[in-house]
Amino acid sequence: MSASEQAPGEETIVGINVTPLVDITLVLLIVFMVTAKLIVAQAIPFDLPKAATGGATQVAFTVSLDEGGKVRADGRDMVGEESLRRAAREALARDAEIRTVVQASSAASHGAVIHVLDELRQAGIRRVAFGVDVDKAASEPAR
Repeated sequence: MSASEQAPGEETIVGINVTPLVDITLVLLIVFMVTAKLIVAQAIPFDLPKAATGGATQVAFTVSLDEGGKVRADGRDMVGEESLRRAAREALARDAEIRTVVQASSAASHGAVIHVLDELRQAGIRRVAFGVDVDKAASEPAR
């Protein structure tokens, strides 16, 4: 029946019921909160390079390199190349799609960073990101 042919006692529904939409949204929010991997990595304070385009990433395996060339993986000191490779293989065995973040001090030598990257690749790590401090002044638009 069209609106013009409506019976005198019937009222037209003029509002939209948003309760089911709110319920579904809250359920999805809870599902995302429960399933999200939030891994807090122990970190050593470094003078990391600044980048305006740095973003967050899910960290599963962290490798840090200080200005003296000292390497740490997931908060443990690595002595020698084989110990870094072993730690990387163990992390890769836990998760085949592991994401690795290399946090190198801006004072660390380029050769040392490349050497660490090479050791990770030899261990089978393919997903590597480099940790940076977000430079908020550079990322803000000019006024």
